[in-house]
Amino acid sequence: MPDEQGPGRDLKSFVLPEIGQLLETEDPWEPVQLLDAFGRPIEPAAVYFKDLMAADSSVLTPRSYGMDLLRWWRYLWAFGIEWDRATREDARDFMLWMKLADKPVRVHWRHRGKDPAEIPRPSRPRRPAPGTPNPVTGKPTVGRKYAPKTRAHCETVLRSFYDFHLDRNSGSLLVNPFPLVRGRRSARANAHHNPENEYAKQRTGLYRPKIPQQVPRRIPEDKFTEVFAGLRSHRDRALLAFWVATGARAEELLTATQGGAIVGQQTIGVTRKGTREYQELPATPDAFVWLRLYQEESWKKGVPRGRQQPLWWTLRRPWRPLEYDAARMMFSRANELLGANWTLHDLRHTATFLMLDDPNMPPVYVQHILGHKQLSTLQIYNRPGRDDVIAAGLAHHARVEQQRRTQPVRQDLEYNPQSLNVLFGGGV
Repeated sequence: MPDEQGPGRDLKSFVLPEIGQLLETEDPWEPVQLLDAFGRPIEPAAVYFKDLMAADSSVLTPRSYGMDLLRWWRYLWAFGIEWDRATREDARDFMLWMKLADKPVRVHWRHRGKDPAEIPRPSRPRRPAPGTPNPVTGKPTVGRKYAPKTRAHCETVLRSFYDFHLDRNSGSLLVNPFPLVRGRRSARANAHHNPENEYAKQRTGLYRPKIPQQVPRRIPEDKFTEVFAGLRSHRDRALLAFWVATGARAEELLTATQGGAIVGQQTIGVTRKGTREYQELPATPDAFVWLRLYQEESWKKGVPRGRQQPLWWTLRRPWRPLEYDAARMMFSRANELLGANWTLHDLRHTATFLMLDDPNMPPVYVQHILGHKQLSTLQIYNRPGRDDVIAAGLAHHARVEQQRRTQPVRQDLEYNPQSLNVLFGGGV
């Protein structure tokens, strides 16, 4: 094993090896498997995933946690460290590498083993530099380094993973290499919290980064119209209309069935992400118009029909239920026409702003429609956004300038000519 700081551990030039994989299976008992370089399952990760599933976590949770575990295991493999022999210095170097190093650039499987000069470059419009604000939306583009949210999520997953195995006395593990902050290592965070008081803002992990709090962004009406006009099918138009009308999460709307879209009641049923409960959400008449156009078109092509059949399908054979990644790519293609970088989750923010802007819409109803546990989660929408702040500042300067031009000049505030002659020695 390399030394602590690692005189032999060159983090500046370290590149994470692409060995091992996170395999998604069709087995509901084991939705994902973390495999080593030889395709063998990693038992500590498999036990941890099973515990997550038993705790009634979403099926997406093992995949999300598995990506962080795969990154950590690749780091351990690169330096020849056993997972249960990792020290605090190993965890420190790993989090430092995630903070300062560039993210690995994934090479497409068609171009692996080729000379970079031989790889054809797609003819796409010029995009902003990584990490710079998008000229249309103002949102920063994806940077070359790991985002603070990604690093914070990774630190939390690895700390909980080692806590789990410490409780089980797995292997030769003695301490958690990802400790809590100093002065609070003997108990979990907020262990003695008074439920009547608000939670204090504090970092739970010693290597957990600070996450800047971002204000949700809405898509302006004129820009949404341009994105909507760039869509290629009635299915995509119906999807966007429902997303911005219901405020449902992107993956939640994709769980709707054909029988769950009730035109007479103007509602659509979705399965909530966290609770997995079925909930009917109100939608606009326009959304159902686009849905009907899509259904008439798809049924003529042979898309499966039935009340229990999925509502959203692929546009080409073989017919498959539409998945999140395909829906995200559809929205990204529409964004590219404008040079924007809005996401599907921005449609949820847009729907929330539209509902909260209505004075006759009680916030508690908005909370229920969004599926939030607490009403306090809507407080982030009370903070002014970037566009609102800039517009208000420009309006202020315009009012001041207009007032300066229209206000008459007071003669009693002018300088006395005789005083100026004395001050400057005459000649004025």
